[in-house]
Amino acid sequence: MLPIVDSEKCTGCGACIEFCPEEAIIMKDGKAYITIDCIECGGCAGECGPGAISFEDE
Repeated sequence: MLPIVDSEKCTGCGACIEFCPEEAIIMKDGKAYITIDCIECGGCAGECGPGAISFEDE
């Protein structure tokens, strides 16, 4: 299951983009978006300081 970005919490800092091994996160209008290339490693969620990225089952 792809991670979900809470646009209310996302500050657009880009930490998730820097960490993603598959370059599966893009920035659009100052917010992070997960693309279909995501391998569901969970690294982005761990790097997100504001806690904007999570998996639905969390």
